[in-house]
Amino acid sequence: QYVVKVIAQTMQLLHTMLRMDPPSYVLLQNPPGLPSIAVAWVACLFWRSKLIIDWHNYGYTIMSLNHGKNHPLVLIAKWYEKLFGRLSDYNLCVTDAMKEDLWVNCNIKAVTLYDRPASYFKETPLELQHQLYMKLPAVVRSAFTERDEKSGDVMKSRGRPALLISSTSWTAIHLLVRFLSSPGYEQYINEGVKLPALVCVITGKGPLKEYYNGLIKKLHFKHIQICTPWLEAEDYPVLLGSADLGVCLHKSSSGLDLPMKVVDMFGCCLPVCAIYFECLHELVKHNENGLIFRDSDELAEQLKMLFLEFPTLESKLHEFRKNLRASKQQSWDESWDQTVLPLLSQTE
Repeated sequence: QYVVKVIAQTMQLLHTMLRMDPPSYVLLQNPPGLPSIAVAWVACLFWRSKLIIDWHNYGYTIMSLNHGKNHPLVLIAKWYEKLFGRLSDYNLCVTDAMKEDLWVNCNIKAVTLYDRPASYFKETPLELQHQLYMKLPAVVRSAFTERDEKSGDVMKSRGRPALLISSTSWTAIHLLVRFLSSPGYEQYINEGVKLPALVCVITGKGPLKEYYNGLIKKLHFKHIQICTPWLEAEDYPVLLGSADLGVCLHKSSSGLDLPMKVVDMFGCCLPVCAIYFECLHELVKHNENGLIFRDSDELAEQLKMLFLEFPTLESKLHEFRKNLRASKQQSWDESWDQTVLPLLSQTE
């Protein structure tokens, strides 16, 4: 079935591409690359166009999550990616670690082009925050902001809880649920540590969402509220720009790509606690714009440190946010102009 599917997609894609007007360049994101890399290469030969592959990960490493590294399909996919990857004219990739791996293991010369957040990922004004909170469940609806009866201005509520957001697939959420269900954070508060109540908003989708929703309903907390709201697409950047801390549970199949969720969080100047993998340091600078953890115990200690005396302006959390504001990341357009246009101008 898989072979038939690939052959059918090859014929459909090739037929569609060869009916187009010949372009100067074909820019192809990989993965998915089977069969698109080979088809794009054939089309470029026919058109005499240049093929640019934008490497975001390796398709064969994603396949190996289900089939194992030594499965015949995975080995074929690995051979295919290396072979047709070398036939491209130019290559972009998302980390320096991937750039080195492409050169050492595939003899492919690439240029690093880091992902950038879209322009609508930014800190959210209080008025928009208030409107968003009105869409959340009634238990937390009025916990964060309130409107002054005289002036009509929106202000943050005194003694408000901390808002933590985790945007991930539900297949990876087990670590956060395990942390929340452990006595750690609640025990700290019961022992008298000055920590805020915690509202944890979990977004994302996946086959295990219903399972974890059922598990969450069985948890009984005094100081933690878990929300799994359904949000409109335009509400997501508003939520990130309203939160106090992001938690990232993304693990790369290759260890060579970076979580786009963190890129978006940083666009909103939202500090992050992220689970460790090999090249994460290219994005999350430990103790500068966030923290890196390896297990739920370490995450509990980090939350204790970050939320101590919340919402004081002297905290590490506030320092991380200030650092993110000061860093002023390049926009996607600026990054493209600086990195990709010089590459293309070589052939003009």
